[in-house]
Amino acid sequence: MMTFETFNMQKMDPNGCMGYAEADITPSWPAELIGFARPDNVSQGVLHKLLAQVLVWETLTDKCCLISIDSIGFTVELTNLLRERIASELKVVREKIMVCFSHTHAAPNAGTDQKYYDFVCSQIFKAVNLAEKTGFPIKAGWGVTTADIGINRRGTGHPVDNRLGILKITGLDRNDLKLLLLRVTAHANVLTSDNYLISSDYFGVTRDLLENKYGCKVVLIQGAAGDVRPKYQQENAEYLEIHSFEAAKQKISKSSKEFYFSQSIQALNKMADAICQALDKVYDQITMRPISRLSMFSTEHRFFADVPAIERSKIIAQEAKREANIDGTKWLAEIQTFHQKGIRQQFSDIEIQYFIINNGCICGVPNEIMSAIALDVLQKSGNPFLLFNGYTNGCYSYLPTAEEYDAGGYEVLWSNLLYYQYHGNVMPLNRDTAELLTDDVVCYWRHAAK
Repeated sequence: MMTFETFNMQKMDPNGCMGYAEADITPSWPAELIGFARPDNVSQGVLHKLLAQVLVWETLTDKCCLISIDSIGFTVELTNLLRERIASELKVVREKIMVCFSHTHAAPNAGTDQKYYDFVCSQIFKAVNLAEKTGFPIKAGWGVTTADIGINRRGTGHPVDNRLGILKITGLDRNDLKLLLLRVTAHANVLTSDNYLISSDYFGVTRDLLENKYGCKVVLIQGAAGDVRPKYQQENAEYLEIHSFEAAKQKISKSSKEFYFSQSIQALNKMADAICQALDKVYDQITMRPISRLSMFSTEHRFFADVPAIERSKIIAQEAKREANIDGTKWLAEIQTFHQKGIRQQFSDIEIQYFIINNGCICGVPNEIMSAIALDVLQKSGNPFLLFNGYTNGCYSYLPTAEEYDAGGYEVLWSNLLYYQYHGNVMPLNRDTAELLTDDVVCYWRHAAK
C-alpha cells in the first residue's frame, strides 16, 4: 500500500496558494538499477524509500506544478509524456509543469522498465490530484548561502557552484512554517557501485533530518552537478567509480563489505549535517513576503553535436576501454551507420524552463550541466537567486564547458558510449554550446523579469 501525505484544504488567497502531496515510489519488486556499469544491476533490497514530491502553485490568474522525483532521471521523451498527462489533469499547458530529478544512482531504470515507469506515473497522478485540492495561502522568502558538500571530480582548481538556494514557505502567519525547498549541488551517489540497495541517497537522509528539526516538509532539487561528486563517500569510492565493472566481479569479504557500508552510512549523515548547518546560518534571516509574482514558462533552443570521424571514434572507444573498461562496440556501430547514411551532425532542442516566485528563479535544462555553467549564469546575471540547474524535465548527456570539452574524459566522451541509447547523441553538444546556452538563459530571464 502506497502512502500519501498532504496539507489540508484552505480557501484560495488572491496573492497565491500552494498545495503539497508526496507519494512513495519505491518498487516492491527487484528492479534494474541505473547509474553504474555493472554486469548485474538488479536491486537486492531497499535502504531508503524513494519519493515523488508534488507542489501545485496557484494564483487567481495562473497555475503551475513543480515535481521532485528520486530518480537518476527519465529520458526527455518519457518525462514530457508525464508532463503532458499532468498538464491535462491540471488544465494547463506542458510548460507549466517542471519535473526535477535528484539524480540518485540507486534508483530503478525507468527507461527500460515500463512497469516501473507506469507505477511512478500512477503514483504521481494521485499526488497531483491531492496537491491541487489542498492549496493554502502562503508567503515566500528566498535565501542563499554556501554548503560545502561537493568536490569537482575533474580535479583541483575546477569550480563548484556551492550555493545552497533556499525557498521558505509559510502560511499567512510567518511563524507557520509549511515547507522548505532547497537547491543543492552534488551528485547523489554517496552510495557507490558496490551498493545494490534502492536508496534516495543523501537527498532522503537530508529530508528526514531537516523535517525532524524544522517540523515541516522538505523538498530538495539538484543543481549543476554534472562534474561534482559528493564530498563524503567511502574511502574506495573513487576507485569504484572508475573500475565499477571489474570491482563488481571481485569477491569481497563480508567484513570488508560491512566496513565500507558503515562508511557510506556515515557519509550520508555527514552530507545531511553539512546542509543542515549551512541552512541554520541564514534560516532566521529570510524575509517572508506575500506572493507578488508567480510564473512558470519555457523557451526552446537548438544546439548541435558533430558526429566524429570513424578513426576519431575508434580512438575514443579505445580510450574508454583502457581507462574505464567501457565497451564501445555498439556505439561504434551506431557511428558507422550515421556515416553510411551521410549524417555528420545531430541536434538537440533544449528546453530552458523558468520558475519565478517573487525575486527568485529556479531555471533548468535536461542535461548534466557542469558547475562552471551555473556560475557563468550567476556572473552574467549578477543575481544569486537565479539558480541554474540540470536534471530538469529529463536527462540528456553531459553538457561540458568549452575547456572541459577540450579535456575529454568520462563526462565529455566515454559516458556517451553507455548512454547514447537513452539520449540519442553519440557525442556531447559542440564546444560552444555552454556559452551560447548561458547567454540564452540570462537574456530570456532579463526579458521576463521586466
